[in-house]
Amino acid sequence: MSNDNEKESFSRRGFLGMGSAALAAAGMLKATDATGQDQKPYPAKGDRSSSAPGPGNPPIDEQNPDSFLPPSTDAGGVPTFKYPFGLSHKRMQEGGWSREVTVRELSVSKSIAGVDMRLTAGGVRELHWHTAGEWAIMLYGNARITGLDAEGKGFVTDVTEGDLWYFPTGIPHSIQGLNPDGCEFLLVFDDGNFSEYETVLLTDWMAHTPHDVLAANFGVNAEAMEKMVRREKFIFQAAVPGPLADDQKASAGNRGLSAQDFAFRKSQMKVVKRTRGGEVTIVDSSTFKVSTTIAAAIVTVRPGGIRELHWHPNADEWQYYISGKGRMTVFATGGRARTMDFQAGDVGYVQKTLPHYVQNTGNTDLKFLEMFKSGSYQDLALSEWLSHAPPELVIAHLGIDRATLDAIPKDEPVIMPE
Repeated sequence: MSNDNEKESFSRRGFLGMGSAALAAAGMLKATDATGQDQKPYPAKGDRSSSAPGPGNPPIDEQNPDSFLPPSTDAGGVPTFKYPFGLSHKRMQEGGWSREVTVRELSVSKSIAGVDMRLTAGGVRELHWHTAGEWAIMLYGNARITGLDAEGKGFVTDVTEGDLWYFPTGIPHSIQGLNPDGCEFLLVFDDGNFSEYETVLLTDWMAHTPHDVLAANFGVNAEAMEKMVRREKFIFQAAVPGPLADDQKASAGNRGLSAQDFAFRKSQMKVVKRTRGGEVTIVDSSTFKVSTTIAAAIVTVRPGGIRELHWHPNADEWQYYISGKGRMTVFATGGRARTMDFQAGDVGYVQKTLPHYVQNTGNTDLKFLEMFKSGSYQDLALSEWLSHAPPELVIAHLGIDRATLDAIPKDEPVIMPE
Protein backbone atom coordinates (compact mmCIF):
# COMPACT_ATOMS: atom_id res chain seq x y z
CA MET A 1 0.00 0.00 0.00
CA SER A 2 2.06 2.83 -1.29
CA ASN A 3 0.51 6.26 -0.63
CA ASP A 4 3.00 8.43 1.28
CA ASN A 5 0.81 8.73 4.35
CA GLU A 6 0.20 5.02 4.35
CA LYS A 7 3.94 4.35 4.20
CA GLU A 8 4.32 6.27 7.44
CA SER A 9 1.65 4.27 9.27
CA PHE A 10 3.01 0.82 8.46
CA SER A 11 6.07 -0.77 6.94
CA ARG A 12 6.55 -0.99 3.15
CA ARG A 13 6.46 -3.47 2.62
CA GLY A 14 -12.00 -29.01 0.83
CA PHE A 15 -10.63 -30.03 3.19
CA LEU A 16 -14.33 -29.71 2.35
CA GLY A 17 -15.70 -31.40 -0.74
CA MET A 18 -12.76 -33.80 -0.96
CA GLY A 19 -13.60 -36.33 1.74
CA SER A 20 -11.39 -37.13 4.71
CA ALA A 21 -9.21 -39.61 2.87
CA ALA A 22 -8.48 -37.15 0.06
CA LEU A 23 -7.76 -34.43 2.61
CA ALA A 24 -5.22 -36.54 4.39
CA ALA A 25 -3.52 -37.41 1.13
CA ALA A 26 -3.41 -33.78 0.00
CA GLY A 27 -2.14 -32.56 3.34
CA MET A 28 0.77 -35.01 3.35
CA LEU A 29 1.77 -34.63 -0.30
CA LYS A 30 5.38 -33.54 -0.60
CA ALA A 31 6.59 -30.81 -2.91
CA THR A 32 8.60 -33.43 -4.80
CA ASP A 33 5.36 -35.20 -5.68
CA ALA A 34 3.94 -32.13 -7.40
CA THR A 35 5.44 -32.63 -10.84
CA GLY A 36 3.64 -34.37 -13.63
CA GLN A 37 0.16 -33.62 -12.31
CA ASP A 38 -1.09 -31.36 -15.08
CA GLN A 39 -4.32 -32.58 -16.62
CA LYS A 40 -4.69 -32.05 -20.38
CA PRO A 41 -7.14 -31.62 -21.89
CA TYR A 42 -8.76 -30.18 -18.81
CA PRO A 43 -12.36 -31.34 -18.18
CA ALA A 44 -15.09 -28.73 -17.99
CA LYS A 45 -18.04 -28.70 -15.63
CA GLY A 46 -20.57 -31.25 -16.79
CA ASP A 47 -18.02 -33.28 -18.74
CA ARG A 48 -18.04 -37.00 -18.11
CA SER A 49 -14.43 -36.76 -16.91
CA SER A 50 -15.40 -34.35 -14.12
CA SER A 51 -18.47 -36.29 -12.94
CA ALA A 52 -18.56 -37.92 -9.51
CA PRO A 53 -21.23 -40.66 -9.64
CA GLY A 54 -20.13 -42.34 -6.40
CA PRO A 55 -21.09 -41.43 -2.84
CA GLY A 56 -20.71 -37.76 -2.03
CA ASN A 57 -21.95 -34.83 0.02
CA PRO A 58 -23.68 -32.38 -2.36
CA PRO A 59 -24.10 -29.53 0.17
CA ILE A 60 -20.36 -29.55 0.91
CA ASP A 61 -19.55 -29.79 -2.81
CA GLU A 62 -21.75 -26.75 -3.44
CA GLN A 63 -19.88 -24.76 -0.78
CA ASN A 64 -16.54 -25.76 -2.28
CA PRO A 65 -16.82 -25.70 -6.08
CA ASP A 66 -13.09 -25.08 -6.52
CA SER A 67 -12.32 -28.30 -4.68
CA PHE A 68 -14.96 -30.32 -6.55
CA LEU A 69 -13.65 -29.06 -9.90
CA PRO A 70 -10.40 -27.12 -9.46
CA PRO A 71 -9.53 -24.33 -11.92
CA SER A 72 -7.28 -25.48 -14.74
CA THR A 73 -4.56 -23.18 -13.37
CA ASP A 74 -4.29 -25.24 -10.15
CA ALA A 75 -1.40 -27.68 -10.15
CA GLY A 76 0.47 -30.01 -7.83
CA GLY A 77 0.03 -30.61 -4.14
CA VAL A 78 -0.49 -27.57 -1.92
CA PRO A 79 -1.38 -28.42 1.71
CA THR A 80 -4.91 -27.65 2.81
CA PHE A 81 -5.16 -24.03 3.95
CA LYS A 82 -8.79 -23.95 5.09
CA TYR A 83 -10.63 -25.13 8.19
CA PRO A 84 -14.15 -24.05 9.22
CA PHE A 85 -14.89 -23.24 12.84
CA GLY A 86 -18.15 -25.14 12.27
CA LEU A 87 -16.19 -28.41 12.35
CA SER A 88 -14.35 -27.60 15.58
CA HIS A 89 -15.36 -29.21 18.85
CA LYS A 90 -17.51 -26.80 20.88
CA ARG A 91 -16.67 -26.78 24.59
CA MET A 92 -20.07 -26.18 26.21
CA GLN A 93 -20.43 -24.56 29.63
CA GLU A 94 -23.18 -22.84 31.59
CA GLY A 95 -22.58 -19.24 30.58
CA GLY A 96 -21.20 -19.84 27.10
CA TRP A 97 -18.94 -21.96 24.89
CA SER A 98 -15.67 -21.93 23.00
CA ARG A 99 -14.16 -23.66 19.97
CA GLU A 100 -10.68 -23.43 18.51
CA VAL A 101 -8.68 -23.83 15.30
CA THR A 102 -5.03 -24.60 16.03
CA VAL A 103 -2.21 -26.44 14.30
CA ARG A 104 -4.00 -29.65 15.37
CA GLU A 105 -7.00 -28.78 13.21
CA LEU A 106 -5.11 -26.99 10.42
CA SER A 107 -1.62 -28.42 10.18
CA VAL A 108 -0.20 -25.56 8.10
CA SER A 109 -1.14 -23.00 10.78
CA LYS A 110 2.05 -23.08 12.80
CA SER A 111 2.36 -19.44 13.91
CA ILE A 112 -1.21 -18.48 14.89
CA ALA A 113 -4.22 -20.16 16.52
CA GLY A 114 -7.77 -18.87 16.89
CA VAL A 115 -10.64 -19.30 19.36
CA ASP A 116 -14.29 -18.39 18.76
CA MET A 117 -16.07 -17.75 22.08
CA ARG A 118 -19.62 -16.94 23.14
CA LEU A 119 -20.65 -15.59 26.56
CA THR A 120 -24.19 -15.02 27.79
CA ALA A 121 -25.16 -11.83 29.60
CA GLY A 122 -23.30 -12.35 32.87
CA GLY A 123 -21.31 -15.27 31.45
CA VAL A 124 -17.65 -15.09 32.57
CA ARG A 125 -14.43 -16.28 30.95
CA GLU A 126 -12.76 -16.64 34.28
CA LEU A 127 -9.68 -14.76 35.50
CA HIS A 128 -6.70 -16.28 33.68
CA TRP A 129 -3.61 -15.64 31.60
CA HIS A 130 -1.85 -17.26 28.65
CA THR A 131 1.63 -18.23 27.56
CA ALA A 132 0.78 -16.53 24.24
CA GLY A 133 -0.29 -12.99 23.38
CA GLU A 134 -4.08 -12.59 22.94
CA TRP A 135 -5.57 -10.32 20.26
CA ALA A 136 -9.36 -10.13 20.02
CA ILE A 137 -12.15 -8.60 17.97
CA MET A 138 -15.75 -8.32 19.13
CA LEU A 139 -18.05 -10.00 16.59
CA TYR A 140 -21.33 -9.44 18.43
CA GLY A 141 -22.79 -7.80 21.52
CA ASN A 142 -21.10 -6.20 24.50
CA ALA A 143 -18.54 -7.30 27.07
CA ARG A 144 -16.55 -6.04 30.05
CA ILE A 145 -12.86 -6.87 30.12
CA THR A 146 -10.52 -6.58 33.08
CA GLY A 147 -6.76 -6.87 33.42
CA LEU A 148 -3.73 -6.13 35.57
CA ASP A 149 -0.76 -4.40 33.99
CA ALA A 150 2.91 -5.14 34.60
CA GLU A 151 2.99 -2.45 37.31
CA GLY A 152 0.19 -4.12 39.24
CA LYS A 153 -2.46 -1.55 38.27
CA GLY A 154 -5.99 -2.58 37.36
CA PHE A 155 -7.72 -2.11 34.00
CA VAL A 156 -11.47 -2.31 33.35
CA THR A 157 -13.44 -1.23 30.29
CA ASP A 158 -16.43 -2.15 28.15
CA VAL A 159 -16.17 -3.18 24.49
CA THR A 160 -18.74 -3.58 21.75
CA GLU A 161 -18.99 -4.96 18.21
CA GLY A 162 -15.93 -4.07 16.14
CA ASP A 163 -13.72 -3.16 19.11
CA LEU A 164 -10.40 -4.89 19.73
CA TRP A 165 -8.27 -5.80 22.72
CA TYR A 166 -4.81 -7.23 23.29
CA PHE A 167 -3.31 -8.80 26.40
CA PRO A 168 0.41 -9.62 26.28
CA THR A 169 1.78 -12.93 27.51
CA GLY A 170 1.36 -13.35 31.27
CA ILE A 171 -1.03 -10.40 31.78
CA PRO A 172 -4.04 -11.69 33.81
CA HIS A 173 -7.47 -10.77 32.51
CA SER A 174 -11.14 -11.73 32.30
CA ILE A 175 -14.09 -11.27 29.94
CA GLN A 176 -17.77 -11.05 30.88
CA GLY A 177 -20.87 -10.71 28.71
CA LEU A 178 -23.13 -7.68 29.24
CA ASN A 179 -26.78 -6.95 28.56
CA PRO A 180 -28.81 -7.42 26.53
CA ASP A 181 -27.48 -10.69 25.05
CA GLY A 182 -23.87 -11.15 26.03
CA CYS A 183 -21.28 -11.35 23.28
CA GLU A 184 -19.30 -13.41 20.78
CA PHE A 185 -15.68 -12.65 19.95
CA LEU A 186 -12.69 -14.03 18.08
CA LEU A 187 -9.42 -14.55 19.95
CA VAL A 188 -6.16 -14.76 17.98
CA PHE A 189 -3.01 -16.12 19.65
CA ASP A 190 0.57 -15.72 18.45
CA ASP A 191 1.29 -19.47 18.69
CA GLY A 192 -0.20 -22.14 16.42
CA ASN A 193 0.16 -24.72 19.21
CA PHE A 194 -1.94 -22.67 21.63
CA SER A 195 -5.03 -24.29 23.18
CA GLU A 196 -7.81 -22.90 25.36
CA TYR A 197 -7.48 -26.11 27.37
CA GLU A 198 -4.00 -25.10 28.49
CA THR A 199 -4.41 -21.65 30.06
CA VAL A 200 -3.50 -20.64 33.62
CA LEU A 201 -6.89 -20.38 35.37
CA LEU A 202 -7.46 -18.79 38.77
CA THR A 203 -9.81 -21.54 39.98
CA ASP A 204 -7.56 -24.30 38.67
CA TRP A 205 -4.55 -22.78 40.45
CA MET A 206 -6.45 -22.53 43.73
CA ALA A 207 -7.77 -26.09 43.42
CA HIS A 208 -4.22 -27.41 43.13
CA THR A 209 -2.77 -25.44 46.05
CA PRO A 210 -3.00 -26.86 49.62
CA HIS A 211 -5.47 -24.93 51.74
CA ASP A 212 -2.96 -24.34 54.52
CA VAL A 213 -0.64 -22.74 51.96
CA LEU A 214 -3.46 -20.52 50.71
CA ALA A 215 -4.30 -19.52 54.28
CA ALA A 216 -0.67 -18.62 54.97
CA ASN A 217 -0.41 -16.72 51.67
CA PHE A 218 -3.53 -14.63 52.27
CA GLY A 219 -3.09 -14.30 56.04
CA VAL A 220 -6.52 -15.77 56.81
CA ASN A 221 -7.87 -18.65 58.86
CA ALA A 222 -7.34 -22.05 57.23
CA GLU A 223 -11.00 -22.92 57.79
CA ALA A 224 -11.99 -20.04 55.51
CA MET A 225 -10.21 -21.80 52.66
CA GLU A 226 -12.39 -24.90 52.96
CA LYS A 227 -15.02 -23.20 50.83
CA MET A 228 -12.53 -22.57 48.04
CA VAL A 229 -13.42 -24.15 44.68
CA ARG A 230 -11.84 -27.52 43.94
CA ARG A 231 -11.88 -27.48 40.14
CA GLU A 232 -11.59 -25.06 37.22
CA LYS A 233 -14.60 -23.05 36.04
CA PHE A 234 -13.30 -21.86 32.63
CA ILE A 235 -16.66 -20.33 31.62
CA PHE A 236 -19.44 -19.92 34.18
CA GLN A 237 -22.68 -18.00 34.70
CA ALA A 238 -22.72 -15.05 37.08
CA ALA A 239 -24.79 -11.91 37.59
CA VAL A 240 -24.51 -9.19 34.97
CA PRO A 241 -21.99 -6.64 36.31
CA GLY A 242 -23.13 -3.22 37.45
CA PRO A 243 -22.01 0.21 36.20
CA LEU A 244 -18.54 0.38 34.66
CA ALA A 245 -17.54 3.26 36.95
CA ASP A 246 -18.11 1.10 40.02
CA ASP A 247 -15.83 -1.66 38.76
CA GLN A 248 -13.18 0.86 37.72
CA LYS A 249 -13.25 2.47 41.16
CA ALA A 250 -12.88 -0.91 42.85
CA SER A 251 -10.03 -1.92 40.51
CA ALA A 252 -8.13 1.32 41.08
CA GLY A 253 -7.41 0.46 44.71
CA ASN A 254 -4.51 2.39 46.22
CA ARG A 255 -2.42 2.46 43.04
CA GLY A 256 -4.92 3.91 40.59
CA LEU A 257 -5.97 2.53 37.24
CA SER A 258 -3.50 1.43 34.59
CA ALA A 259 -2.26 4.04 32.16
CA GLN A 260 -2.07 1.25 29.57
CA ASP A 261 -5.13 0.89 27.34
CA PHE A 262 -5.48 -2.74 26.36
CA ALA A 263 -8.52 -1.96 24.15
CA PHE A 264 -8.70 -0.34 20.72
CA ARG A 265 -12.02 1.14 19.61
CA LYS A 266 -13.63 0.76 16.24
CA SER A 267 -13.89 4.55 16.18
CA GLN A 268 -10.07 4.78 16.40
CA MET A 269 -9.54 2.73 13.24
CA LYS A 270 -8.88 4.53 9.98
CA VAL A 271 -9.30 3.17 6.47
CA VAL A 272 -5.85 3.35 4.86
CA LYS A 273 -6.97 2.42 1.36
CA ARG A 274 -10.36 2.75 -0.33
CA THR A 275 -11.17 1.95 -3.97
CA ARG A 276 -14.26 1.11 -5.96
CA GLY A 277 -13.45 -2.54 -5.18
CA GLY A 278 -13.42 -2.17 -1.40
CA GLU A 279 -11.38 -0.93 1.53
CA VAL A 280 -8.76 -2.01 4.04
CA THR A 281 -7.94 -0.92 7.58
CA ILE A 282 -4.57 -1.68 9.16
CA VAL A 283 -4.16 -2.10 12.91
CA ASP A 284 -0.63 -2.82 14.14
CA SER A 285 1.72 -1.52 16.84
CA SER A 286 2.03 1.83 15.05
CA THR A 287 -1.57 2.62 16.04
CA PHE A 288 -2.50 0.00 18.66
CA LYS A 289 0.63 0.43 20.74
CA VAL A 290 0.20 -2.53 23.08
CA SER A 291 -0.22 -5.05 20.24
CA THR A 292 3.46 -5.79 19.75
CA THR A 293 3.21 -9.39 18.48
CA ILE A 294 0.08 -9.31 16.28
CA ALA A 295 -0.78 -7.06 13.33
CA ALA A 296 -4.08 -7.08 11.48
CA ALA A 297 -5.77 -5.93 8.30
CA ILE A 298 -9.57 -5.71 8.16
CA VAL A 299 -10.47 -6.15 4.49
CA THR A 300 -13.77 -5.56 2.69
CA VAL A 301 -14.08 -6.59 -0.97
CA ARG A 302 -17.16 -5.47 -2.92
CA PRO A 303 -19.01 -7.85 -5.26
CA GLY A 304 -16.87 -8.33 -8.35
CA GLY A 305 -13.77 -7.10 -6.54
CA ILE A 306 -10.47 -8.79 -5.81
CA ARG A 307 -7.83 -8.44 -3.10
CA GLU A 308 -5.02 -8.10 -5.57
CA LEU A 309 -2.16 -10.53 -6.23
CA HIS A 310 0.31 -9.96 -3.40
CA TRP A 311 2.48 -11.56 -0.72
CA HIS A 312 3.72 -10.84 2.79
CA PRO A 313 7.50 -10.87 3.31
CA ASN A 314 7.57 -10.80 7.12
CA ALA A 315 4.99 -13.30 8.44
CA ASP A 316 2.47 -16.04 7.73
CA GLU A 317 -1.11 -14.84 7.21
CA TRP A 318 -3.97 -16.27 9.30
CA GLN A 319 -7.41 -15.36 8.01
CA TYR A 320 -10.91 -15.28 9.49
CA TYR A 321 -13.90 -14.77 7.20
CA ILE A 322 -16.58 -12.59 8.80
CA SER A 323 -19.18 -12.36 6.03
CA GLY A 324 -19.75 -13.01 2.34
CA LYS A 325 -18.28 -15.61 -0.01
CA GLY A 326 -14.89 -15.73 -1.66
CA ARG A 327 -12.15 -17.89 -3.04
CA MET A 328 -8.41 -17.77 -2.66
CA THR A 329 -5.63 -19.22 -4.76
CA VAL A 330 -2.27 -19.78 -3.08
CA PHE A 331 0.80 -20.14 -5.33
CA ALA A 332 3.62 -22.26 -3.92
CA THR A 333 7.15 -23.05 -5.00
CA GLY A 334 7.73 -25.60 -7.73
CA GLY A 335 4.92 -24.33 -9.96
CA ARG A 336 2.18 -25.46 -7.56
CA ALA A 337 -1.14 -23.70 -6.98
CA ARG A 338 -4.41 -24.49 -5.23
CA THR A 339 -7.77 -22.73 -5.00
CA MET A 340 -10.20 -23.06 -2.08
CA ASP A 341 -13.56 -21.45 -1.29
CA PHE A 342 -14.43 -19.53 1.89
CA GLN A 343 -17.49 -18.28 3.69
CA ALA A 344 -18.35 -16.80 7.10
CA GLY A 345 -16.73 -18.69 9.97
CA ASP A 346 -13.91 -20.20 7.91
CA VAL A 347 -10.22 -19.92 8.74
CA GLY A 348 -7.63 -19.55 5.97
CA TYR A 349 -3.85 -19.64 6.11
CA VAL A 350 -1.02 -18.53 3.79
CA GLN A 351 2.61 -19.23 4.54
CA LYS A 352 5.07 -16.35 4.55
CA THR A 353 6.09 -15.04 1.09
CA LEU A 354 3.64 -17.22 -0.87
CA PRO A 355 1.68 -15.19 -3.50
CA HIS A 356 -2.10 -15.23 -3.26
CA TYR A 357 -5.28 -13.31 -4.00
CA VAL A 358 -8.82 -13.29 -2.57
CA GLN A 359 -11.78 -12.82 -4.92
CA ASN A 360 -15.36 -11.99 -3.95
CA THR A 361 -17.53 -14.71 -5.51
CA GLY A 362 -20.82 -13.64 -3.95
CA ASN A 363 -23.32 -10.82 -4.41
CA THR A 364 -22.67 -9.15 -1.04
CA ASP A 365 -19.55 -7.65 0.52
CA LEU A 366 -16.80 -10.10 1.48
CA LYS A 367 -15.24 -9.13 4.82
CA PHE A 368 -12.30 -10.93 6.39
CA LEU A 369 -9.34 -10.49 8.71
CA GLU A 370 -5.69 -10.86 7.77
CA MET A 371 -3.67 -11.62 10.92
CA PHE A 372 0.12 -11.73 11.30
CA LYS A 373 2.50 -12.74 14.07
CA SER A 374 4.35 -9.46 13.85
CA GLY A 375 4.27 -6.01 15.36
CA SER A 376 4.05 -4.41 11.91
CA TYR A 377 1.99 -5.02 8.81
CA GLN A 378 3.87 -5.56 5.55
CA ASP A 379 2.84 -6.58 2.06
CA LEU A 380 4.07 -6.33 -1.51
CA ALA A 381 1.88 -6.33 -4.61
CA LEU A 382 2.50 -7.77 -8.05
CA SER A 383 1.38 -4.56 -9.74
CA GLU A 384 3.83 -2.35 -7.84
CA TRP A 385 6.65 -4.84 -8.47
CA LEU A 386 6.03 -4.78 -12.23
CA SER A 387 5.61 -1.00 -12.33
CA HIS A 388 8.97 -0.52 -10.59
CA ALA A 389 10.95 -2.85 -12.83
CA PRO A 390 12.48 -1.79 -16.19
CA PRO A 391 9.63 -1.90 -18.75
CA GLU A 392 11.49 -3.89 -21.38
CA LEU A 393 12.45 -6.48 -18.78
CA VAL A 394 8.80 -7.00 -17.81
CA ILE A 395 7.70 -7.18 -21.46
CA ALA A 396 10.38 -9.77 -22.17
CA HIS A 397 9.13 -11.89 -19.27
CA LEU A 398 5.40 -11.70 -19.88
CA GLY A 399 5.13 -11.21 -23.63
CA ILE A 400 2.69 -8.31 -23.22
CA ASP A 401 2.77 -5.09 -25.21
CA ARG A 402 3.73 -1.68 -23.85
CA ALA A 403 0.13 -0.44 -23.76
CA THR A 404 -0.86 -3.31 -21.49
CA LEU A 405 2.09 -2.69 -19.22
CA ASP A 406 1.26 1.01 -19.03
CA ALA A 407 -2.30 0.16 -17.98
CA ILE A 408 -1.12 -1.76 -14.92
CA PRO A 409 -1.56 0.29 -11.72
CA LYS A 410 1.61 2.15 -10.82
CA ASP A 411 1.05 1.90 -7.08
CA GLU A 412 -0.49 -0.80 -4.96
CA PRO A 413 -4.29 -0.59 -5.31
CA VAL A 414 -4.81 -3.34 -2.68
CA ILE A 415 -8.33 -4.00 -3.93
CA MET A 416 -9.36 -3.89 -7.56
CA PRO A 417 -11.03 -2.25 -9.36
CA GLU A 418 -9.43 1.02 -8.31
